[in-house]
Amino acid sequence: MSGLKITVLQQPLVWMDGAANLRQFDVLLDSIHGRDLIILPEMFTTGFAMEAATQSLAEEEVIDWMQFKAQQTQAMIGGSAALQTDRGPVNRFLLVQPDGKVHFYDKRHLFRMADEHHHYQAGEERVVVEWRGWRILPQICYDLRFPVWSRNRNDYDLALYVANWPAPRSLHWQSLLVARAIENQAYVAGCNRVGTDGNGHHYRGDSKIINPQGEILANGEPHQAMRLDADLSLIALQEYREKFPAWQDADPFSL
Repeated sequence: MSGLKITVLQQPLVWMDGAANLRQFDVLLDSIHGRDLIILPEMFTTGFAMEAATQSLAEEEVIDWMQFKAQQTQAMIGGSAALQTDRGPVNRFLLVQPDGKVHFYDKRHLFRMADEHHHYQAGEERVVVEWRGWRILPQICYDLRFPVWSRNRNDYDLALYVANWPAPRSLHWQSLLVARAIENQAYVAGCNRVGTDGNGHHYRGDSKIINPQGEILANGEPHQAMRLDADLSLIALQEYREKFPAWQDADPFSL
């Protein structure tokens, strides 16, 4: 298929209460039909908490819920959760298909200003997921500040950023999302939470869906719980990259 119907859920999160957050998203997802990809915020079961991996829902519970919702909506469901795994606690972006298949990416860049690097294990692998003819790059919050990690190697069409990005740095969030779309000649979707967390940090949202030329297709209103929808075109993306092949002159990087 050449089109992708994407939905981003910009929502508040209940601090450290996995069951309450799943109930909230149950209600929202019950009303969503006919979409291909539905994105929830970073740490959608807890909020951005350093102790979340040891006090939240188990990995099996989160995956079971996502598998059920993906089957119910017939869409891929994505969002990150703090999980206790065999390699230790991780901030893991889960992408779950309607047939139950699970993809995951562990956050590479841990937010040292909140001591995330002392509480979670950093991911080591950049991941690209294929879904309904689209190549999708999952990324998490602080990853947005490191463009080499998300450099398009002509291997993805859409980059996803899920976040708990605080309001005082919202300009950075919005500017960097647009920059990632333009420099990588790819669609970008950023899903940020709203509300106030248990540490007193405020979140504006400002979620966005952006086309490869940096134009905003859907924009999350500040401080508002809302749903963003956009229909993406793989044909339009390919035509743009052919007409303006800046990607052919990109500098090589190795990590």
